[in-house]
Amino acid sequence: MRRNFAFLLGTVTGVCLTLVVAGPQGANLVAAAKAAARSDTYNQLNLFGSVFERVKTSYVEKPDDSKLMEGAINGMISALDPHSRYMNEKGWSDMQETTHGEFGGLGIEVTMEDGLVKVVTPIDDTPAAKAGVLSGDVITQIDDEAIQGMSLEQAVSRMKGPANSKIRLKVVRKGAAPIEVAIVREIIRVRPVKFRTDGGDIGYIRITRFNEQTTDGLKKALANISKEIPADKLAGYVIDLRNNPGGLLDQAVSVSSAFMNRGEVVSTRGRTAEETQRFTARGGDITKGKPLVVLINGGSASASEIVAGALRDHKRATLIGTRTFGKGSVQTIIPLGPGNGALALTTARYFTPSGRSIQAQGIAPDIEVLQDVPDEFKGRADLKGEASMRGHLAAEGTEQTGSQAYVPPNEKDDKALTAAFNLLRGVTVNANGPAMAKRAVPN
Repeated sequence: MRRNFAFLLGTVTGVCLTLVVAGPQGANLVAAAKAAARSDTYNQLNLFGSVFERVKTSYVEKPDDSKLMEGAINGMISALDPHSRYMNEKGWSDMQETTHGEFGGLGIEVTMEDGLVKVVTPIDDTPAAKAGVLSGDVITQIDDEAIQGMSLEQAVSRMKGPANSKIRLKVVRKGAAPIEVAIVREIIRVRPVKFRTDGGDIGYIRITRFNEQTTDGLKKALANISKEIPADKLAGYVIDLRNNPGGLLDQAVSVSSAFMNRGEVVSTRGRTAEETQRFTARGGDITKGKPLVVLINGGSASASEIVAGALRDHKRATLIGTRTFGKGSVQTIIPLGPGNGALALTTARYFTPSGRSIQAQGIAPDIEVLQDVPDEFKGRADLKGEASMRGHLAAEGTEQTGSQAYVPPNEKDDKALTAAFNLLRGVTVNANGPAMAKRAVPN
């Protein structure tokens, strides 16, 4: 209601303004305002030019012009939200490698927070995960070099490197003394989809990220599960999106489409008409309506939230776990020409099919399940989420911060996974979610 009122108030104000400036005198006022805005922009550009020239001519040592310009660009982009960034030629190349699913490095998804690198999530079965790097860890040093003052691209570039080379990270964890982690780099071949059958009646599918291979991997997993479990014995599927940091929008749409016959998956809304789009399901439900449970937590972000939101809004799945990260903004990749890299610019917000914004709010589960956190992880099992990031886009509603992101390494201790299996087998009933077929519990 408040949002509608604000919109109407803005509309009325606009009409009043039109009445005030109507006529030749009003036209002159509009022209004068535009001229003043242009003049202010030119003054700012002249100021930049003056500073640039003074640095070039007066700095104690002759500076590198290209480094000055890259620093200026990074400074400008840093005044925006935390997900907009400039990538030089190497950074742009590295990003393309990542989306293809193979690169040399540690295997962590990171972001920049308060001038330091924060781990969103370690990728399964990578050197970082094996070394014990956790979601929420803050990296302050790389090989004794302080990260403070580096851009995110510079820090990521230093963490990547040839296979079998060593790197040392200083890691700060909430409530614990800083530790040093030694890691040997590997060629990271991201396998975005893993699957297995559980108890002969449930298909479990783990999606670790959304890269160019995700949809194909999902389809192969579904085909293999259907071969192992006859349709009349298949109780349903568990889709595990926990600690999945997201990835490509088109992959989120096609993954959602694999479980939907029709309808909107997600919409985007920006300042321009081209950034306001609606994406719908295509191809039909591969599972032929089999029950779904989607596991989410504080490390489920971006594309993961799109999938969870679409399947929940269409009553296609029950969500179990904890509230998601809340990264509900769209970054458009804008190549800047040969040798100039690219710009990742936030251009729109995501909205679920019901019209709810994900940004700085996340998606709450239908059934909240908190894990039992071991003493050594207490105080650092939660992620603060998008709403805690400096400069984030404001939520369209009440912002939500903090959600558990811990997943027990032993599946016997995984309360969310157990709840998902029980729900599909009819042991528990969720009155808010889609109906589950009642079946006898296997002995």
